[in-house]
Amino acid sequence: MSQIPAVSREWHLVARPQGWPVATDFALREVPVEAPAPGRILVRNLHMSVDPYMRGRMNDTKSYIPPFQLDRPMDGGAVGEIVASAAEGFEAGDHVLHGLGWREYADVDAQHATKVDASLAPLSAYLGVLGMPGLTAYAGLFETASFKEGDAVFVSGAAGAVGSLVGQFARIKGASRVIGSAGSDEKVKLLTEKYGFDAAFNYKNGPVAEQLRNAAPEGIDVYFDNVGGDHLEAAIGALNVHGRATLCGAIAGYNDTEPAPGPRNLMAVIGKRLRLQGILVGDHYGMQEKFVADVAGWLRSGELTYDETVVEGIGRGAEAFLGLLRGDNTGKMIVSFTR
Repeated sequence: MSQIPAVSREWHLVARPQGWPVATDFALREVPVEAPAPGRILVRNLHMSVDPYMRGRMNDTKSYIPPFQLDRPMDGGAVGEIVASAAEGFEAGDHVLHGLGWREYADVDAQHATKVDASLAPLSAYLGVLGMPGLTAYAGLFETASFKEGDAVFVSGAAGAVGSLVGQFARIKGASRVIGSAGSDEKVKLLTEKYGFDAAFNYKNGPVAEQLRNAAPEGIDVYFDNVGGDHLEAAIGALNVHGRATLCGAIAGYNDTEPAPGPRNLMAVIGKRLRLQGILVGDHYGMQEKFVADVAGWLRSGELTYDETVVEGIGRGAEAFLGLLRGDNTGKMIVSFTR
């Protein structure tokens, strides 16, 4: 119990963003720390996740996940070390994955914590390639999009935490062609030279539809959408008959104050008999065991690689999130807490 500090710092949402969030929408505050009650554990967070979906939780609107409350700590994925336990099966020193990020110390219901093994992978990997983004990519490609060997696959936001894995999973499982879009020439180079994409383009360099046509002259069979907007419209145009699209995110419109216009070519969905389906990772936890086994194997064999963009210090948590929305990250954006 001597390791329990008097106070912990945590990030609160103090104003609901209008359009793009700004630093003054967030506040880093100190709160007292107490020993855990029965059935609970006190975790010193070592790494926390910032993710695009968190932007939607800053709006006071009903959705698949409750909004953040004003003047309350935000939450999200985190991995850390137990410093005190009042729960059977959990000991001080154990490493756990849980959902109370955005704070230094988390008082967690042990039923909502999962032990992780730091000897199998770096702890931060459980927030990315072996965590929620990895399962999203895996389920979204193989289950939602019904990927099969020989499919041509297009991924938007392809240098991000999810997109970079989707493209590699498709390559490993025998895609005929993997195409990605990203927001800088450096990221485009990364997609082809490190992740093994067959083609990639910078969406800022010209119309997406035109660049996609050039990259996939014979069309695509699967589209994994992390962006929405002009990317979704271009993909509908490029999808072959009976093509499938997994709609995972629409980061291009997350900070818009007016509803974004829908794709202007939706009639093509009828003629091509396309399937456009949304994905929420929470629907696919039944795939967790197979996902971890496959991905861990691909990591060991060297077939799969991943990147993290690490921001050091809890004091830079909001800064890291704003950078994520701007696309500053390559791969998973992680905030690591220095001690």
